[in-house]
This record gives sequence, C-alpha cells and structure tokens, in this order.
Amino acid sequence: MIHNSSSMDRPAAAQRNPRIIIAAVAGVVLLIVAAVVFPAVRRWFVAEKSVDAKTIRLATVSRGDLLRDISVQARVVASLSPTLFSPGQGIVSLRTRAGSQVKQGEVLATIDSKELQAALDQAQSQLLTSRAELDRQKIVARQAQLRAQQQVELLTLRVAAAKRQLERVSTTFKEGLSNKADFETAQDNVRIAEMELGQAKGELGLSRETLGFEVATREQQVLRQQSVAGELEKRVTDLTIRAPFDGMVASVAVQDRDAVAPNQAILAVVNLSSLELEIGLPEEYANETAIGTPAQITFLGREYPGRVTAISPEVVNSQLVATVAFEGEQPQGLRQNQRLTTRLTFESKQNVLKVARGPFLEAEGGRAAYVVDGKSVTRRDIVVGASSIGEVEIVNGLKEGETIVVSDTSAFEDAKNVMLR
Repeated sequence: MIHNSSSMDRPAAAQRNPRIIIAAVAGVVLLIVAAVVFPAVRRWFVAEKSVDAKTIRLATVSRGDLLRDISVQARVVASLSPTLFSPGQGIVSLRTRAGSQVKQGEVLATIDSKELQAALDQAQSQLLTSRAELDRQKIVARQAQLRAQQQVELLTLRVAAAKRQLERVSTTFKEGLSNKADFETAQDNVRIAEMELGQAKGELGLSRETLGFEVATREQQVLRQQSVAGELEKRVTDLTIRAPFDGMVASVAVQDRDAVAPNQAILAVVNLSSLELEIGLPEEYANETAIGTPAQITFLGREYPGRVTAISPEVVNSQLVATVAFEGEQPQGLRQNQRLTTRLTFESKQNVLKVARGPFLEAEGGRAAYVVDGKSVTRRDIVVGASSIGEVEIVNGLKEGETIVVSDTSAFEDAKNVMLR
C-alpha cells in the first residue's frame, strides 16, 4: 500500500524570469558601451572644433642633426662671355651661326674694309719714308762730324807749325839774327792758331750734339709712325675675327654681308668650361650669406658641391644677387640661362629636437603647435629655433616622439582642443 508520493518526488531547478535575464544582459552591454563611448563623448564635449583627420598632415618630433639652409632657383651664366666687335668699317662675312661649337682660333667672321687697308698701306709707306729720312740724317751727321773733325786736325797741325816757327824765331832772336818784331809776330801766330783750334773743337762738340738731336728726332718720328702702322696692321689682322677660346657662339648681332661700323658688335662667344650660377636670395639672408658659403647644386638628379664666390653690394627688389661657382669638375651638358635648384647651407646643428617643416609655422607664427592625443589635438605653446628647407628646430614645448599637426592650422581658429573625425 502506498501511503504517499514522497518516494517518487525529485528536486526541480528554480524557474528564472526571462525578463530579468534580458535586463541583466542589456545592463552589461550598456556598461561596456558606456565605457567605450564615454571618452569619445567627453572629447566631443571638451572639443571646441572638429576637423576631418584626412585633411591634415602629421609629423613626429625626433632628435638628430639639423642643417640651416635655403633652397633657391639659380640661373646658369657664363663667367667668360666676351662680345667681339668690328675693328673697322666694312662688309662682314659670317663663317658661323648662333649655337655652333667653336675651337680656339677658328675663324668666325671676316670684314672687308677697303678704308682700313688703304690707311695701313699709307702708314707703311710713310714709315718707309721716315726710315729713309732717318738713314739720310745719319749720313749727313757723319759727314758733318768728319768735316768738323778734319778742321780740328788741320788747326792742330797749324798750332804745331806756329810753335815750331816760334822756336826758330826765338833762337835766332837770342843770337841776334832776327829782330823783335819777327819774334812777337811768331808769338801772335801761335796764339791765333790755338784760339782757332779751341773754337774748332767747340764747334765739333756742338755739331755732335746738334746732329745727335736731329738723328734722335728722326728716330722718334720713325717710332711714332711705326706705332701707327703697327696699330693699323693689328686692326687689319683683327678684320679676321677668331674664337678666343673653345666654346659656343651665343648670339650673332649682324646678318651676312651687312655693312658694319667701327666698334659695332658682331657676335658673342661663351666659354662653356667656366659656367657659374647666379642666384637671388631674400633680403633677410643678406647678413648670413658670405663669400665661401657652401652650396649644393642639383643637376639631373645629382648634387654637385659649390661655393659662393661673389655677392652684390646692394639689395634690388628685396633680393640679394650672388654668384655660385662649382667646386671640382663641372657637370657636362649645362646650358646658359638654364635653371637649377641650389641649396645654401648656413649652419649645422647636432643632436637637436626637430620636426618636419610645414604651413603650421606661418599659421601659428612659430609660437604654437597642435599635439595629437588619440582622436583629438591640443594646442600647446612652443619655441622654435633654426630652420632648414624641410625641418625646424624645437627649442621648447615638445618632446621627442610626440606627434603634431604640420599642415595649415588656420582652420582651427586658435581653439585649445580640436576633435578629429
């Protein structure tokens, strides 16, 4: 007999309410979502502006060496580019054209100048006449000197004869064989002969001086005429215009068979082996640029070393003009007036904090930067130092490894915090 059903009873699990379970799960999800969303919501509330992250450019602050330099566009110019002129009036015949490569001594043009050739012939004829006059004057001088010398010698003999006569008369006078008048006459003859001899010797000296002066005058005339003829001969030789060095004809100022005047420009020749660069620097770099400042010249993807060799003494249109020359071998293929990028290095700093240069410097005046912190950026005061073409030194305000906005930040409108979307 079964008294009750206790022997068949089994413990049953407690029944839970589904709504409680759903509410618990929803609460957990809400907590997770709140934990994730709260920082973003907080940033949204704190941020004064928001920008699209794709529109800005970022850079990381790093430590390293910084070169303070400037990049400018340089124009290739020839340090040696003379213009050749016509030495006289005539008809020009061109033997070359602009852009032609020429060798030293090569004939570039000839000028047919009848007037100059006639002047040379006349000068050479006058030179021959002057030389003939000089030779004739030398002969006349020798003849005059011979006559004067002969007169001196004759008077010397006359003095000697007068002295012998005086001795004879003196002997006979002492013996009483001659009178006193003959003795005095013999003495007078000696004195007269000596006076004539002295006068002849003086005239001989004066004759030498006079004739020497006449010869010297003729010689000066010959030299003067020789100089005139030599100058005309040089001008006639220069009628054949030759290349002064290996190079290229840069320009031709006349046409073939044109009539040209004296000292008229004919053509210009460029020495391609001595090319330089002419650069224009902003006025603020005037005090930093000096002769010897190193430069790097970019040509066909390669860099060539150079140095500043000349600086203009004045600033024109807010620019300072300087000349840069290649150091070592000059690259092949350069052309006059070609544009090349040139970088001048003013200073080298080692182990400094630096960051990529960007428009943020101009937008913030170099006094602030926006530091990236997750999905937001915060404005921070900074101090910048030296700057180069692509980098700027950070003196204070940033740390190594921090990321900042280097693009234009003018759209941030000086906001303290900006949200990145």
